[in-house]
Amino acid sequence: MGSSLGAALVSVGHRALWVTAGRSAATTRRADGDNLEAVGSLDELVGLVDVIVSICPPDNAVEQARSVVEAGFSGVYVDANAVAPETAHRIDSAVSPAADFVDGGVIGPPARQSGSTRLYLSGNRAAEIAALFDGSVMQACPLEGGPGAASALKMCYAAWTKGSAALLLAVAALARREGLDEVLTREWDLSQPELPEKLQNAALSSASKAWRFSGEMAEIAATFRQADLPDGFHQAAADIYLRLSDLKDQSVTDSGPILERLAPE
Repeated sequence: MGSSLGAALVSVGHRALWVTAGRSAATTRRADGDNLEAVGSLDELVGLVDVIVSICPPDNAVEQARSVVEAGFSGVYVDANAVAPETAHRIDSAVSPAADFVDGGVIGPPARQSGSTRLYLSGNRAAEIAALFDGSVMQACPLEGGPGAASALKMCYAAWTKGSAALLLAVAALARREGLDEVLTREWDLSQPELPEKLQNAALSSASKAWRFSGEMAEIAATFRQADLPDGFHQAAADIYLRLSDLKDQSVTDSGPILERLAPE
């Protein structure tokens, strides 16, 4: 996602830099393919840019913001991670007043074609950041409201998309454990014909990214809890994805191994 966001900025004439320290060969290949400019360290980066956009696992979002400020950054810090509104406020506190904070939330796949992906933004300088993407494949959408609004929207959206996928995986794993997976599939074919395909898509699309989704579900659970709504749905979803975390970056072509990890016989 981060590389595609940088590519969107490059496509409309901006420079997009990234830090190579601690990153993998795969990350380097993506960055090179998207014409991003490499710098060796965060200390070097903060002296070269006016805007920093953070795209990282939600568990690391607050720490990343603190590191940027400690390195001396004083521009606009955009946190575009899948975090709870309360986490967004913590990030705001971490970067202010040294830097200006803009809250962000990405909905959609990596931005490779027009209309596929939206970057929602909130905060005093949200419109200014959105304008940087004008003419690119990334549709940047400033929202009314301060920091937390964009994150809240992201939490609401992913609560359904990734939360319902986790529920479907859990249901299928239970049926497999009880020896009823074929019977359930036949019943689905009769009464819920869309579910077998949704199950396959949920399994294959989630497998290699489940290590990130677990933290995102925890942030969603916190969002529900802060709104005085039950948080158990997404605490359970976090556990589902955590059980798949060893599949990080692996190519999975069948749902069987995934269901076996969720409910081993």
